[in-house]
Amino acid sequence: ETFRGSTYAMNLVPKTRLEIVVPDDLVEDAIEAITSAAHTGELGDGKIFVSEVLEAVRIRTGERGDDAVR
Repeated sequence: ETFRGSTYAMNLVPKTRLEIVVPDDLVEDAIEAITSAAHTGELGDGKIFVSEVLEAVRIRTGERGDDAVR
């Protein structure tokens, strides 16, 4: 890779981003499922960030909250 006239070796780990929304009562189960499936012990296994979703709306039916997520 050339940047500003200099050549650099780009040894980046490919990344994939997943965004998953689950009801509060399933957060720990989702974390466990993801970590057990993704863990290799190697660099690049990934990270999990947990954040609050204030509202979910299923457009087709108008359902809101947990009903829209389940």
